[in-house]
Amino acid sequence: MKEQLYAKIFKWASIVLLVTSVVLLLVSFPKFNGPGEEGAVALLLNWAYIMLGLALVSVLLVGLVITAFNSPKSLIKILLVAVGVAIVVGVAYLLAPGQQPIAYNGPAVSPKDLALTETVINLAYILGGAAVLSIIVAEVAGAFRGKKA
Repeated sequence: MKEQLYAKIFKWASIVLLVTSVVLLLVSFPKFNGPGEEGAVALLLNWAYIMLGLALVSVLLVGLVITAFNSPKSLIKILLVAVGVAIVVGVAYLLAPGQQPIAYNGPAVSPKDLALTETVINLAYILGGAAVLSIIVAEVAGAFRGKKA
């Protein structure tokens, strides 16, 4: 029974994302009048941002609703994970100076865009380091427990 409900939810979420994508394409395509390929790239990036945002919001909302029905106590765990993610992203943002790069001769980039770009780079460093650290800790803990590979 639940599998049918989940299948319907994901089917409708996919349909909503597809319709939204088509509507965004139809609304944004006439505005494509940028010089060269810059207008097309901006159009595709904006479409991708909106689709990613809608997908994330829909997955989070569906996940929260399903979790609330199945196990209300696990909502606290989800809240703690969300707070942890917010803290990690906040630390990555605070570490991003947002200053113009040295020896950059291109067009000026806003400090906000630079800070967001550096935040993503910092997140990649933090998450990569956490992945390597977790592998090392798991192997060391397994060695102490006598686990054979």
